[in-house]
Amino acid sequence: MSETASTARRSTIEVRNPADGTVVGAVPNEPAEAVAAKARELRLFQPEWERIGPKGRKRWLLKFQDWILDNTEHIVAVLQSETGKTHLDASSEPPICADMLNYWAGNAEKFLADTHPKMRTPIGVAKKLTTLYRPYPVVGVITPWNFPFFNPGVDGIPALAAGAAVLLKPSEATPLSAAEFVRGWTEIGAPPVLALVTGFGETGTAVVANADFVQFTGSTATGRKVARQCAERLIPYSLELGGKDPALVLADADLDRAASGIVWGGLYNSGQVCTSVERIYVEEPVYDEFLAKLTKTVQGLTQGQDGRRPEFDVGAMATAEQRDIVRRHVDEALAAGARVATGGKPTGVGTFFEPTVLVDVKRSMSCMTEETFGPTLPVVKVADEAEAIRLANDSVYGLSASVWTRDKDRGERVARQLDVGAVNINDALTNTSLCAIPMGGWKQSGVGARHGGASGLLKFCRQQAITVPRIPTQSKELHWYPSSPRKVKFAYGLMRAAAAHGLRRFGITPRAARTESSLR
Repeated sequence: MSETASTARRSTIEVRNPADGTVVGAVPNEPAEAVAAKARELRLFQPEWERIGPKGRKRWLLKFQDWILDNTEHIVAVLQSETGKTHLDASSEPPICADMLNYWAGNAEKFLADTHPKMRTPIGVAKKLTTLYRPYPVVGVITPWNFPFFNPGVDGIPALAAGAAVLLKPSEATPLSAAEFVRGWTEIGAPPVLALVTGFGETGTAVVANADFVQFTGSTATGRKVARQCAERLIPYSLELGGKDPALVLADADLDRAASGIVWGGLYNSGQVCTSVERIYVEEPVYDEFLAKLTKTVQGLTQGQDGRRPEFDVGAMATAEQRDIVRRHVDEALAAGARVATGGKPTGVGTFFEPTVLVDVKRSMSCMTEETFGPTLPVVKVADEAEAIRLANDSVYGLSASVWTRDKDRGERVARQLDVGAVNINDALTNTSLCAIPMGGWKQSGVGARHGGASGLLKFCRQQAITVPRIPTQSKELHWYPSSPRKVKFAYGLMRAAAAHGLRRFGITPRAARTESSLR
């Protein structure tokens, strides 16, 4: 029996702590029929959720915020148990979700308000024009294993604030935190417009088959499959996919800050962040000094399995499969001539992989072309700013980047030349939690964006246009049937007069005007 067939037949999914292999929970492997049934139930309650409007929904979203803050310690423990995160890394997810609840609940009414555009044409002036926003009834949210509480929040919260119901499918590797997310919504007594489904790939396929809009976060390969399925159904989607984010260290950078920030930006959550620093380009005059500072900083990190108190800087990889990808990238780089400045191998315990700095890497190596998604920092010496920009753009990915320089104007100038969805100057990962600006990838890093202020909410909505007469109407318009050439000509003449410029407003072209003048 194939592995796919084997997983499809399992009735439950066992969840293990990757740091030590212990079983920490289990969830059902739900078939397509169960997913469809939950989607049908969501559709029963979504109209009332939409009807109560953003003010009514705000009350529930803020109650949910209170629940998250009151249960943070328990949520962090669940996060640690299924991901192997350090205590500090796990502790970031609940407060970020609480902040997002505050943002979307507080701004939804303004963002969803009807708009009334103006047009200076005869038809436009005579009508009141309205654009309104109505949510997609069911939004399917499919999340990865790297941030199993944050990801349901970053996508589910704005969808709920928009008035949609949410069908949430977490990764089968880390479903327990998403279960806590949904449990909190249920415990506060909120309307049943948030449902959890758990399972393998077949369950995710069923989510796409039963949703009206799909938000997917994961690998580029799986994102393509989701896009094809959505296209077949003619439903919209938004994809956040892989990344290979470059950091550009310019010669005028504060090297202490750059080294410290890049270590955090590359090794936070054991490097398992879509926007992790995965390539570092350093201008030649400061290369040696920066590399020494970077290596020393990495060597000073502690790694291990945290309990309920923070002890370590770097935790485990979330899955053995991901650890093996990191090992392959490092081994292939070493075989092709790269060197390890520090780290370079699994620790031999659980899924831990040593924080690693690689030097003498070449642009063709897998550690420079494929998404590593692990605790590695490949460093490349470049001649100047232009080469750094060129190499940074030499990737099929385009999620985000960072630029390190004391000259902020220079940093912004460089940022505007990078083919990525976001650039952090003298910082890393910052944009991922700022709801007011978009978080979206270019090239093979995705389609659409998260966040982005009003657009981050309105993407979960369908636009509807309404026109209403501003002035008293007659029994028929000038251009209606039965046709009257005289009246139609008059109506179209008004439109031309309003739209055209110069003599063309009166039906006279410049050539005709010149011909008439010459005849005189």
